[in-house]
Amino acid sequence: MTMPLLITALPYSHSPLKWFASLRRRPGAVLLDSGRPQANGHYDIMSSDPLTLMEVSVEGEVSCTPPVPEVAAMTRRPFQAQQYLLEQLPVPEAESDLPFLGGLIGYWSYDLGREAQQVPARSARATSLPASRLGLYDWALIQDHQRQQAWLVASEPRRREVLQWLDNPAPESSTFSLQDDFTAAMDRQGYQQRFAAVQRYIRAGDCYQINLAQRFHAPYEGDLWSAYLRLREATPTPFSGYMAWEDKGVLSLSPERFIRCRQKHVETRPIKGTRPRGATSQEDARLAQALLNSTKDRAENVMIVDLLRNDLGRVCQPGSIRVPQLCALESYPNVHHLVSVVQGMLKENSKPLELLAAAFPGGSITGAPKIRAMQIIDELEPSQRGVYCGSLGYVDVRGNMDTSIAIRSVIADAGTLHVWGGGGLVADSVEEEEYTETLDKIRHLIDALR
Repeated sequence: MTMPLLITALPYSHSPLKWFASLRRRPGAVLLDSGRPQANGHYDIMSSDPLTLMEVSVEGEVSCTPPVPEVAAMTRRPFQAQQYLLEQLPVPEAESDLPFLGGLIGYWSYDLGREAQQVPARSARATSLPASRLGLYDWALIQDHQRQQAWLVASEPRRREVLQWLDNPAPESSTFSLQDDFTAAMDRQGYQQRFAAVQRYIRAGDCYQINLAQRFHAPYEGDLWSAYLRLREATPTPFSGYMAWEDKGVLSLSPERFIRCRQKHVETRPIKGTRPRGATSQEDARLAQALLNSTKDRAENVMIVDLLRNDLGRVCQPGSIRVPQLCALESYPNVHHLVSVVQGMLKENSKPLELLAAAFPGGSITGAPKIRAMQIIDELEPSQRGVYCGSLGYVDVRGNMDTSIAIRSVIADAGTLHVWGGGGLVADSVEEEEYTETLDKIRHLIDALR
């Protein structure tokens, strides 16, 4: 007999750090962090000790711990396997407007989308992380920063376990340090050559826009949680996330939502167009206005809006797609962005994971048209992207989903940190400006880790 879920009020905190510090070393611990309140975040969601942990290899093989035989047979069908696993969790009878009452939490890498779009890999892997890692969680601790309330969602036996975990003293954070400075995987000349190649493809009519990224890496020692605390302090963002296991970790400080689905209502918020924040209020206002007035940046944004309208239209009801916000300015602690909003209604019999698969990876980090852009990216970038430009998020057993675009993310693997910076290139892009933009986007992350 399935135990009913209880929703228990907990003391609210403006930060999830105190709660998660007590959970972070438990198996499968995961934090979806909406940043400090000034980051315009809404919910923090955290959990641990999943019923099952699913990994998808870069070759498309699906495995679960503990094993689920039916899932193992779904090789090269990762989204279907994830849907099957999700459906093993009963839909709770309790009615609640909380976003998560159990389901999947974790990440989907960019390379999982490359497999779904049938774009073969030419480049080498930069990390050994799986293409996707999702836990099936039957409980969650949720904070709502708008209502300033917190809850524990769990069955009575699980509730007793979790409260005991939370009462235990949090393990102390150990030190974190870089052992050397970050090194670029491609030199300045290498970026120039790839920029020129993109321009040739655009002039030849292969594409309209390509998101070209470069990777930096550095050796480190110490506690990834300490590293995440530094990053979070330096750059609070509404779609952050943390998970670490063995010698691997994902530390994401993303400002960009990919897809949210709530009661069949679908929304994506693509970012295209970036300027750094100014040193003075006058300079900051000038940079923001320059971004708003930029014909090039607006054109980039509109191209991706059109791409996402098409992606969402595959799984949404005909005629439901609309764009209530186009190229609006949003300012974060380190950058200004142009952000648009595309909305739709999911078809009656469609699932959120079908929507994610249809739109994956996000058009704002590929270019247009998507498949040709991904082919060019794979040709030009020296290594596969892995988690970078994939998504972090959750899929709730009732059909809710919220995912980010995993930009501004630091990936840890076997004693090395990897961070990527990229930007959209179009016909009138200026190489020096685009190169500088890739650095502007990650400079605050690198500085915080130093």
